[in-house]
Amino acid sequence: MHHTILKKQEVSMLRTEIEMLMVERQSLLNTVGAAARFVVCLDSRKLPKEACETARVLSKSLNQLNEDTLQDALEKVKA
Repeated sequence: MHHTILKKQEVSMLRTEIEMLMVERQSLLNTVGAAARFVVCLDSRKLPKEACETARVLSKSLNQLNEDTLQDALEKVKA
């Protein structure tokens, strides 16, 4: 009986952790989607040099994402 209670507690804890991770993923998808839209709208000719370098780093990071993840992010912000 004690073993069953422990297993139920473990399952409950894992379920809670997975739910927290899914909420975090949704938040990250929103952030990535917004960042991707932002980069697309940038005109590098009009940005200060420091901002161009930051935009390049952001763009490179976005390009390194898995295609499905980036698509999910863009869909999240309806881009």
